[in-house]
Amino acid sequence: MAAFTTQAHSADRLTIVKQYANTVLDKAGDHYHSTQPSPLLASGVDPRTGKQLEWVFPDGRTAVLSNFSAQQNFMRVLVGLSNLTGDERYQQRAKTSVRYYFDRYQDKSGLLIWGGGGGGGHRFVDLKTLQPEGPSEKELVHELKNAYPYYELMFAVDKPATVRFIRAFWNAHVYDWQILETSRHSQYGKEIGKLWDNNFTQQPPFFATKGLSFLNAGNDPIYSASLLYKNNYEAGALVWAKRLAEQYVLPRDKKTGLGVYQFTQALKRAETSDDSDTNSKYGDRAQRQFGPEFGPAALEGNMMLKGRTSTLYSENALMQLQLAKDLGKDGDDIKKWTLDSLKAFAKYAYDESNNTFRPMLANGTYLSNYTLPRDGYYGKKGTVLKAYPASSDFLLSYARAYTLEKDADLWKVARGIAKELDLGDIGSAPGKGVSVNVSTKNSDPYAIFALIDLWQATQDKIYLTVAEKVADNIVSNNLHNGFFMNSAKYQYASIDSIDPYALLTLEATLKNKPQAVAPFLNGSGFTEGAYRMPDGSARVSTRDDELFALKKGETLKPNGK
Repeated sequence: MAAFTTQAHSADRLTIVKQYANTVLDKAGDHYHSTQPSPLLASGVDPRTGKQLEWVFPDGRTAVLSNFSAQQNFMRVLVGLSNLTGDERYQQRAKTSVRYYFDRYQDKSGLLIWGGGGGGGHRFVDLKTLQPEGPSEKELVHELKNAYPYYELMFAVDKPATVRFIRAFWNAHVYDWQILETSRHSQYGKEIGKLWDNNFTQQPPFFATKGLSFLNAGNDPIYSASLLYKNNYEAGALVWAKRLAEQYVLPRDKKTGLGVYQFTQALKRAETSDDSDTNSKYGDRAQRQFGPEFGPAALEGNMMLKGRTSTLYSENALMQLQLAKDLGKDGDDIKKWTLDSLKAFAKYAYDESNNTFRPMLANGTYLSNYTLPRDGYYGKKGTVLKAYPASSDFLLSYARAYTLEKDADLWKVARGIAKELDLGDIGSAPGKGVSVNVSTKNSDPYAIFALIDLWQATQDKIYLTVAEKVADNIVSNNLHNGFFMNSAKYQYASIDSIDPYALLTLEATLKNKPQAVAPFLNGSGFTEGAYRMPDGSARVSTRDDELFALKKGETLKPNGK
């Protein structure tokens, strides 16, 4: 197909992304080692002053936060920029960063010093000292949640080191291979075991374990082992990737097909009468809070609530849909599992009348307007569970799914969300009743990715026309002092913004070079841990995205406020 563009802004957008990349490489770069600067980057920058985002430890020390696992979208932008412009400097910088990281921050087991998540200290590098750090004094563990590293780049730079990492990742996070007990936390330095040669015995749904099998911690191992198979032809890696993915499929409710966020339940190891203490050692937290009213179906894995469903039907779904494309016939079962789950969620949870999803149990029990009768993991006593908007990340999942299966239920959800997001009517079906809003005020990068998928599924260029308008809105509304932020009032800009990623993907599409930019997976690495408040107290659980959400003059509020 010939390249095309529907507006005159295409070259401008490509120039803007180049300028953005140049600004990040300059402002977020290593300014602390003038004779031999590293290629590492600060994760955040004040666009007005150039001050790099610092983590403040409870003891008052500071470190310039450089978490490579939370910069993978930017690495994809750099490589895509070179592929589209022919300027190899961007791709070379990305490769140099990976090379540097492998050389200095890969431990003896193969794990990398990076990552982050809830419930413990996690690892990053202090750009000032180039030394590994962690935001808590203890539990400096390895963890990835919805990070989806840019493995294609890692394999291109150093295949043996990438293989070592993925093997070490599985070796450290699978606690018991016989039953596939996994956990989000793992220790560094663990000696490599039998890996894919381990035996496995399928357990019943929701068997009790100490480790918590959260899907947002399970999806990164699934992704990594699948890419190990694709790039290193390790058949055992794919067997175990699918085995882990299937653990989240087998416990799905037999009637609705919904679920699950966890395939185990927390092993009860202690007693308490305090409903507000939500430590998992006291057993499954949903059963504690909802069990008296809803019986044995009330388990953490079966809670289809806001946040959990984003993991299930947005982040994980998007990743597995991409695996289905990458693996071809080898990914047919992953494709079926993912499409079946999205169709079930559309059928039971989506309310087309107001474009919301209903909070519910996986067995179909609706929890809209349900008042929590006791304190617990899901909220304080008296909290009312409400339906929540079907947002643009779900739009992307359903549009992407439609590229793999032309199913009316998938289209219906995409259509409803698109209307609500000021994108107009994508049609009752492809080519039928299409009335999109080419003057939309939408400036959401997810919308661009979704509109590209709708074009891929239908070949109707009108969706790209709308995507170009969204792109222009992003440039007009979100570009501040060379960085992309949703508001000029924010203190810091994240270098991992997906705004330029969406603009670049649109340019690749318009130039008929879709392979030039890596597919968007919604990877979102982050850092979390203890942080010193202005009054000297320690804020136990702080995420870097909370720091990025601070506006000029604001400071963090105590946890729970």
